[in-house]
Amino acid sequence: MSGDLNLVADGRLTLGCGDLDAMPLMGLIRPDGTRPGYEPDAAALVAAQLGLELVWVPLEWSAFYPTLHAGTVDGIWCGQGITDHRRTLADFTRPYAVFNESLVTRIECPAASPEECAGLRIGAIAESTNMALTETFPGVIAVPFDGATDDVYADMIAATRSGEIDGFVDDDVVMVHLDADPELRLAFTVETRNQWGIAVRRGEDALRGALDGALGAIIADGSLEAAWRRHMPDLPWPLG
Repeated sequence: MSGDLNLVADGRLTLGCGDLDAMPLMGLIRPDGTRPGYEPDAAALVAAQLGLELVWVPLEWSAFYPTLHAGTVDGIWCGQGITDHRRTLADFTRPYAVFNESLVTRIECPAASPEECAGLRIGAIAESTNMALTETFPGVIAVPFDGATDDVYADMIAATRSGEIDGFVDDDVVMVHLDADPELRLAFTVETRNQWGIAVRRGEDALRGALDGALGAIIADGSLEAAWRRHMPDLPWPLG
C-alpha cells in the first residue's frame, strides 16, 4: 500500500502525538514503540488495513502542526477535534471518535454550570476546542496552556491542585476518573459532540483517502467499535 500511496516511507505510517498518560485514550509510549489506549488501538487497526507498520513520534502539543508541515510525520493522531481553525492548518479524515467536554475543579469549588464560572481561572490547552468552550463561560478568566511540555494534561492537573488555576476543561473521557480524586471534582459536562479526526498535510488527498477507506472498513466490520467498548464501556458508541 505504501507504494500505491507514494506518501508513506518504507512501509510505515508515522504519526505524531504527545507522549501522554491520558487513559483510556492513550498511555505512555512503551520501550517497544507501542502504546495502550483507544487511540493507539484505533491507529493500529488502520495501519493493519493499509498493510503499514505503525510508528509513533512523541511531540509537544505546540509542535504538532509545525512537525506535520515539515514532513517529519505523515499525520497527527492525538485528540484533534476537527475545527474551522485546524482546517486552516491541515486536512482531516472522517471522524474516528466523538466526545463531549467537562470541567474539573478543586473539591472546594462550587461551580456546577458555565454560568457559575465567573471570576474563576479555568485552564485549557491553547487554541483547542476545550479553550474555545472555556472562553464561552460568562466572566471566566481563561488560562491557556501552550503544550510546551511533554504532558500538558498532567500540567493542568498539577496547576489545579496547586491553586494556580481553579480548574480546567478537557474531553469528558479523560475527566471522569478524576472525580474519584479526593482533591478534585467533576463539576459539569457540556454536550459539544466534538468530532476527532486524523490531521494530514493539506492537499495529500491520496493519503487522506486511504485513511478514510481504512476507517470505513474498521467501522463496517465492528473492530473500531470493539476497541471503543473495550476501553470506554461507559460511553455510548458514537459512530453507529
